[in-house]
Amino acid sequence: MEYKTASPDRYGLLKAFARENRQNMTVAERILWDELRNEAIEGHNFLRQYIIGDYIVDFLCRDNGLIIEVDGGYHSEPKQQENDEDRTEWLESHGYHVLRFSNEEIMYDLDNVIEKIEKSLK
Repeated sequence: MEYKTASPDRYGLLKAFARENRQNMTVAERILWDELRNEAIEGHNFLRQYIIGDYIVDFLCRDNGLIIEVDGGYHSEPKQQENDEDRTEWLESHGYHVLRFSNEEIMYDLDNVIEKIEKSLK
């Protein structure tokens, strides 16, 4: 996995935005974070709102480069879908693996979400 941090002129902005995101998590992010934190899934450690390149990913397991993104309703908009595809392509080109879940999947089918995450960690 190749790690690349943000350009120096953007890093401060991204760091502040990541801090704000951690303090203002969505309901779905909070539910998933409660499952991921403190090595709750097979002893893996996850970080939240982590900066990689010029992106802030929702959750990252640095052990194996697994990124988990939680997609709210606006992710169904065509322009956002295009942006998400570009973002995923860039992250995967740097050795990461990206899993995306909708808010609804996390809130109403959490067991299935956790199962998919556990499979990706093996």
